[in-house]
Amino acid sequence: MGKMDWINDELKLLKESGRYVPIRVLESSQGAWVKIDGKKMLNLCSNNYLGLANHPEVKKAMADAIQYYGVGAGAVRSIAGTMDIHIKLEEKIAEFKHMENSLVYQGGLLANLGTIPALVNKDDVIFSEELNHASIIDGVRLSSAKRVVFSHLSAEDLEKQLKQERKSGKKALIVTDGVFSMDGDIAPLPEISELGEKYDSMVYVDDAHGEGVLGDHGRGIVDHFNLVNKVDIEMGTFSKAIGVMGGFVAGSNELIDYLKQKARPFLFSSALNPGEVAAILKSIEIMERDDSLLKKLWNNADRLKTGLKNLGFNTGHSKTPITPVIIGEERNAVEFSKTLYDEGIFASPIVYPTVAKGTARIRLMPSAVHSEGDIKFAIDKFESIGKKMKLI
Repeated sequence: MGKMDWINDELKLLKESGRYVPIRVLESSQGAWVKIDGKKMLNLCSNNYLGLANHPEVKKAMADAIQYYGVGAGAVRSIAGTMDIHIKLEEKIAEFKHMENSLVYQGGLLANLGTIPALVNKDDVIFSEELNHASIIDGVRLSSAKRVVFSHLSAEDLEKQLKQERKSGKKALIVTDGVFSMDGDIAPLPEISELGEKYDSMVYVDDAHGEGVLGDHGRGIVDHFNLVNKVDIEMGTFSKAIGVMGGFVAGSNELIDYLKQKARPFLFSSALNPGEVAAILKSIEIMERDDSLLKKLWNNADRLKTGLKNLGFNTGHSKTPITPVIIGEERNAVEFSKTLYDEGIFASPIVYPTVAKGTARIRLMPSAVHSEGDIKFAIDKFESIGKKMKLI
């Protein structure tokens, strides 16, 4: 038996348990419709909320920057990879988020992996929401801090845990997603920020699914709840509503100065490419000058949710455009997704362990670039398949 044969056993196990995920390959740009296997498909599972990933102004900004700066930064930020365009973006994010300063990372995942271990260590304690994103969980593990998990959306349970465990660490960090990607629900951030103040704990929010979606002109969850200066660290990504690549954290001048000395992805991985930085700047400029894309996103989401609810589908408790259609049984969700695909709709099933057993779903992600006709097409297909499978 070869020393790598265990990999085949693991793959077989994944396939037998229905947890092996085939990866679809897009043969077109990201948009309302995409080409897969030579076939035109309605795209309902992309995070491209505002349609900026293929926006002509954003593409031009990237092309122009490549002509001027080249394709790569050429070094880590702390040696020779910091270009004036990186500083311009960090100033723009701080202004957009109403924070003192910001730091750009090469990805949202790296923002969490780089920042959390820089804030706390083995002498400290982290209070982490039970449904936090995998990148937060990994950042918590890397920190070596004591981890205390509090119940989903429960400020009451968080306070209970703070009362019991706050004294077990020198410093404390409360960390939560802002918008939860599987259900589309929103963290009770006002209550969390108050508890951070009461129990001398830093408050950190991952706003990956809030940017471009919540708040004035898409400024995110902190703006949505009018909590400027009440949340210590705001983390986000440029790969969803902003349509490009990369991540950031925003906070005080002192925090950003400290992270530049301590955050490992900043110190040990080459800087974000200048073309990407220019594209991000253009996306933010588009969001600031005009909120028509944001309004269109919410109109499409409301139309989709209302149509599916009226048919009798369970769309959970989403308070954002994320639209879970909860089917229940894993096998049914997988079959539903496959039938949708055959009918021209690209929408992936989400099953255990990503969501709890018995809550398997099709998670739909409407965007600003979908037309009313696109949304109607989706609702009609859900109706015919749902009836055929006797789910409605």
